[in-house]
Amino acid sequence: MPSSPLHPLVLEWYASHARDLPWRRADRDPWGVLVSEVMLQQTPVDRVVPAWSAWLERWPIPAALASDSPGEAVRSWGRLGYPRRALRLHAAAVDCVARFAGRVPSTYDDLRSLPGVGDYTAAAVLAFAYGERAVVLDTNVRRVLARLVDGSEFPRPSVTAAERATAAAALPDDDATASTWSVAVMELGALVCTAATPSCVVCPVRARCAWVAAGRPAYDGPARPVQRFAGTDRQVRGRLMAVLRETHQPVAKADLDAVWGDPVQRERALDSLVVDGLVDPRNDGTFTLPT
Repeated sequence: MPSSPLHPLVLEWYASHARDLPWRRADRDPWGVLVSEVMLQQTPVDRVVPAWSAWLERWPIPAALASDSPGEAVRSWGRLGYPRRALRLHAAAVDCVARFAGRVPSTYDDLRSLPGVGDYTAAAVLAFAYGERAVVLDTNVRRVLARLVDGSEFPRPSVTAAERATAAAALPDDDATASTWSVAVMELGALVCTAATPSCVVCPVRARCAWVAAGRPAYDGPARPVQRFAGTDRQVRGRLMAVLRETHQPVAKADLDAVWGDPVQRERALDSLVVDGLVDPRNDGTFTLPT
């Protein structure tokens, strides 16, 4: 795509409007970037900032986390949600120590080999920690490019080869500019080209947006998943985990039973936590976080 005219518009906007996030500062390191990317998965920035700061203060390098228990990682994860991310981050830290001399690796294949690191996270670490040219496709970037290039309100539910090719073609040629472009497009999606109420009037690339030119047509592609929380097993799991995080002592089954009235759903949720490695059942019938 003829993307070069877009680069200065988006980059100039970013220079003036970027949020001051700690993992973007000049003193950032690859470990801090990796932690931020894992925490930001399905969690708003305002909830991640204090959790990230506390995490890096306690575990400033992978070796520090690797030397602690996975249960402490889960406990410190707090209410960020999807606590399996904490276990994977702990496992990734162990891998960094065992295989990469305590450092976060700097190649795509090595990053992908870390537990819990998928295509997006590997590309994000390459771009934002190592300043490399990488195709970074998070929800915000996908939405911006869908509107800007394809004229669609939202992208398809899953990344397509055509979408990846569009994102690759949009990248500036040199590493440093490509890295900044990736975070700038992401920020544009987070602050301006939002899902529910896009602020097209102040968008720096409005005049070149295919979706705006088409009259902002409503999305007519495959159904987009809508996540529900209230009354789900995920809510029950969260309540069970909250009880376990609040103490360093084994928790009696009766204390877990008190968090949810439906015994069938409660037991199903507890069993799933055990299967996921987030809860350890003890021989005396009590439960703890993993050790």
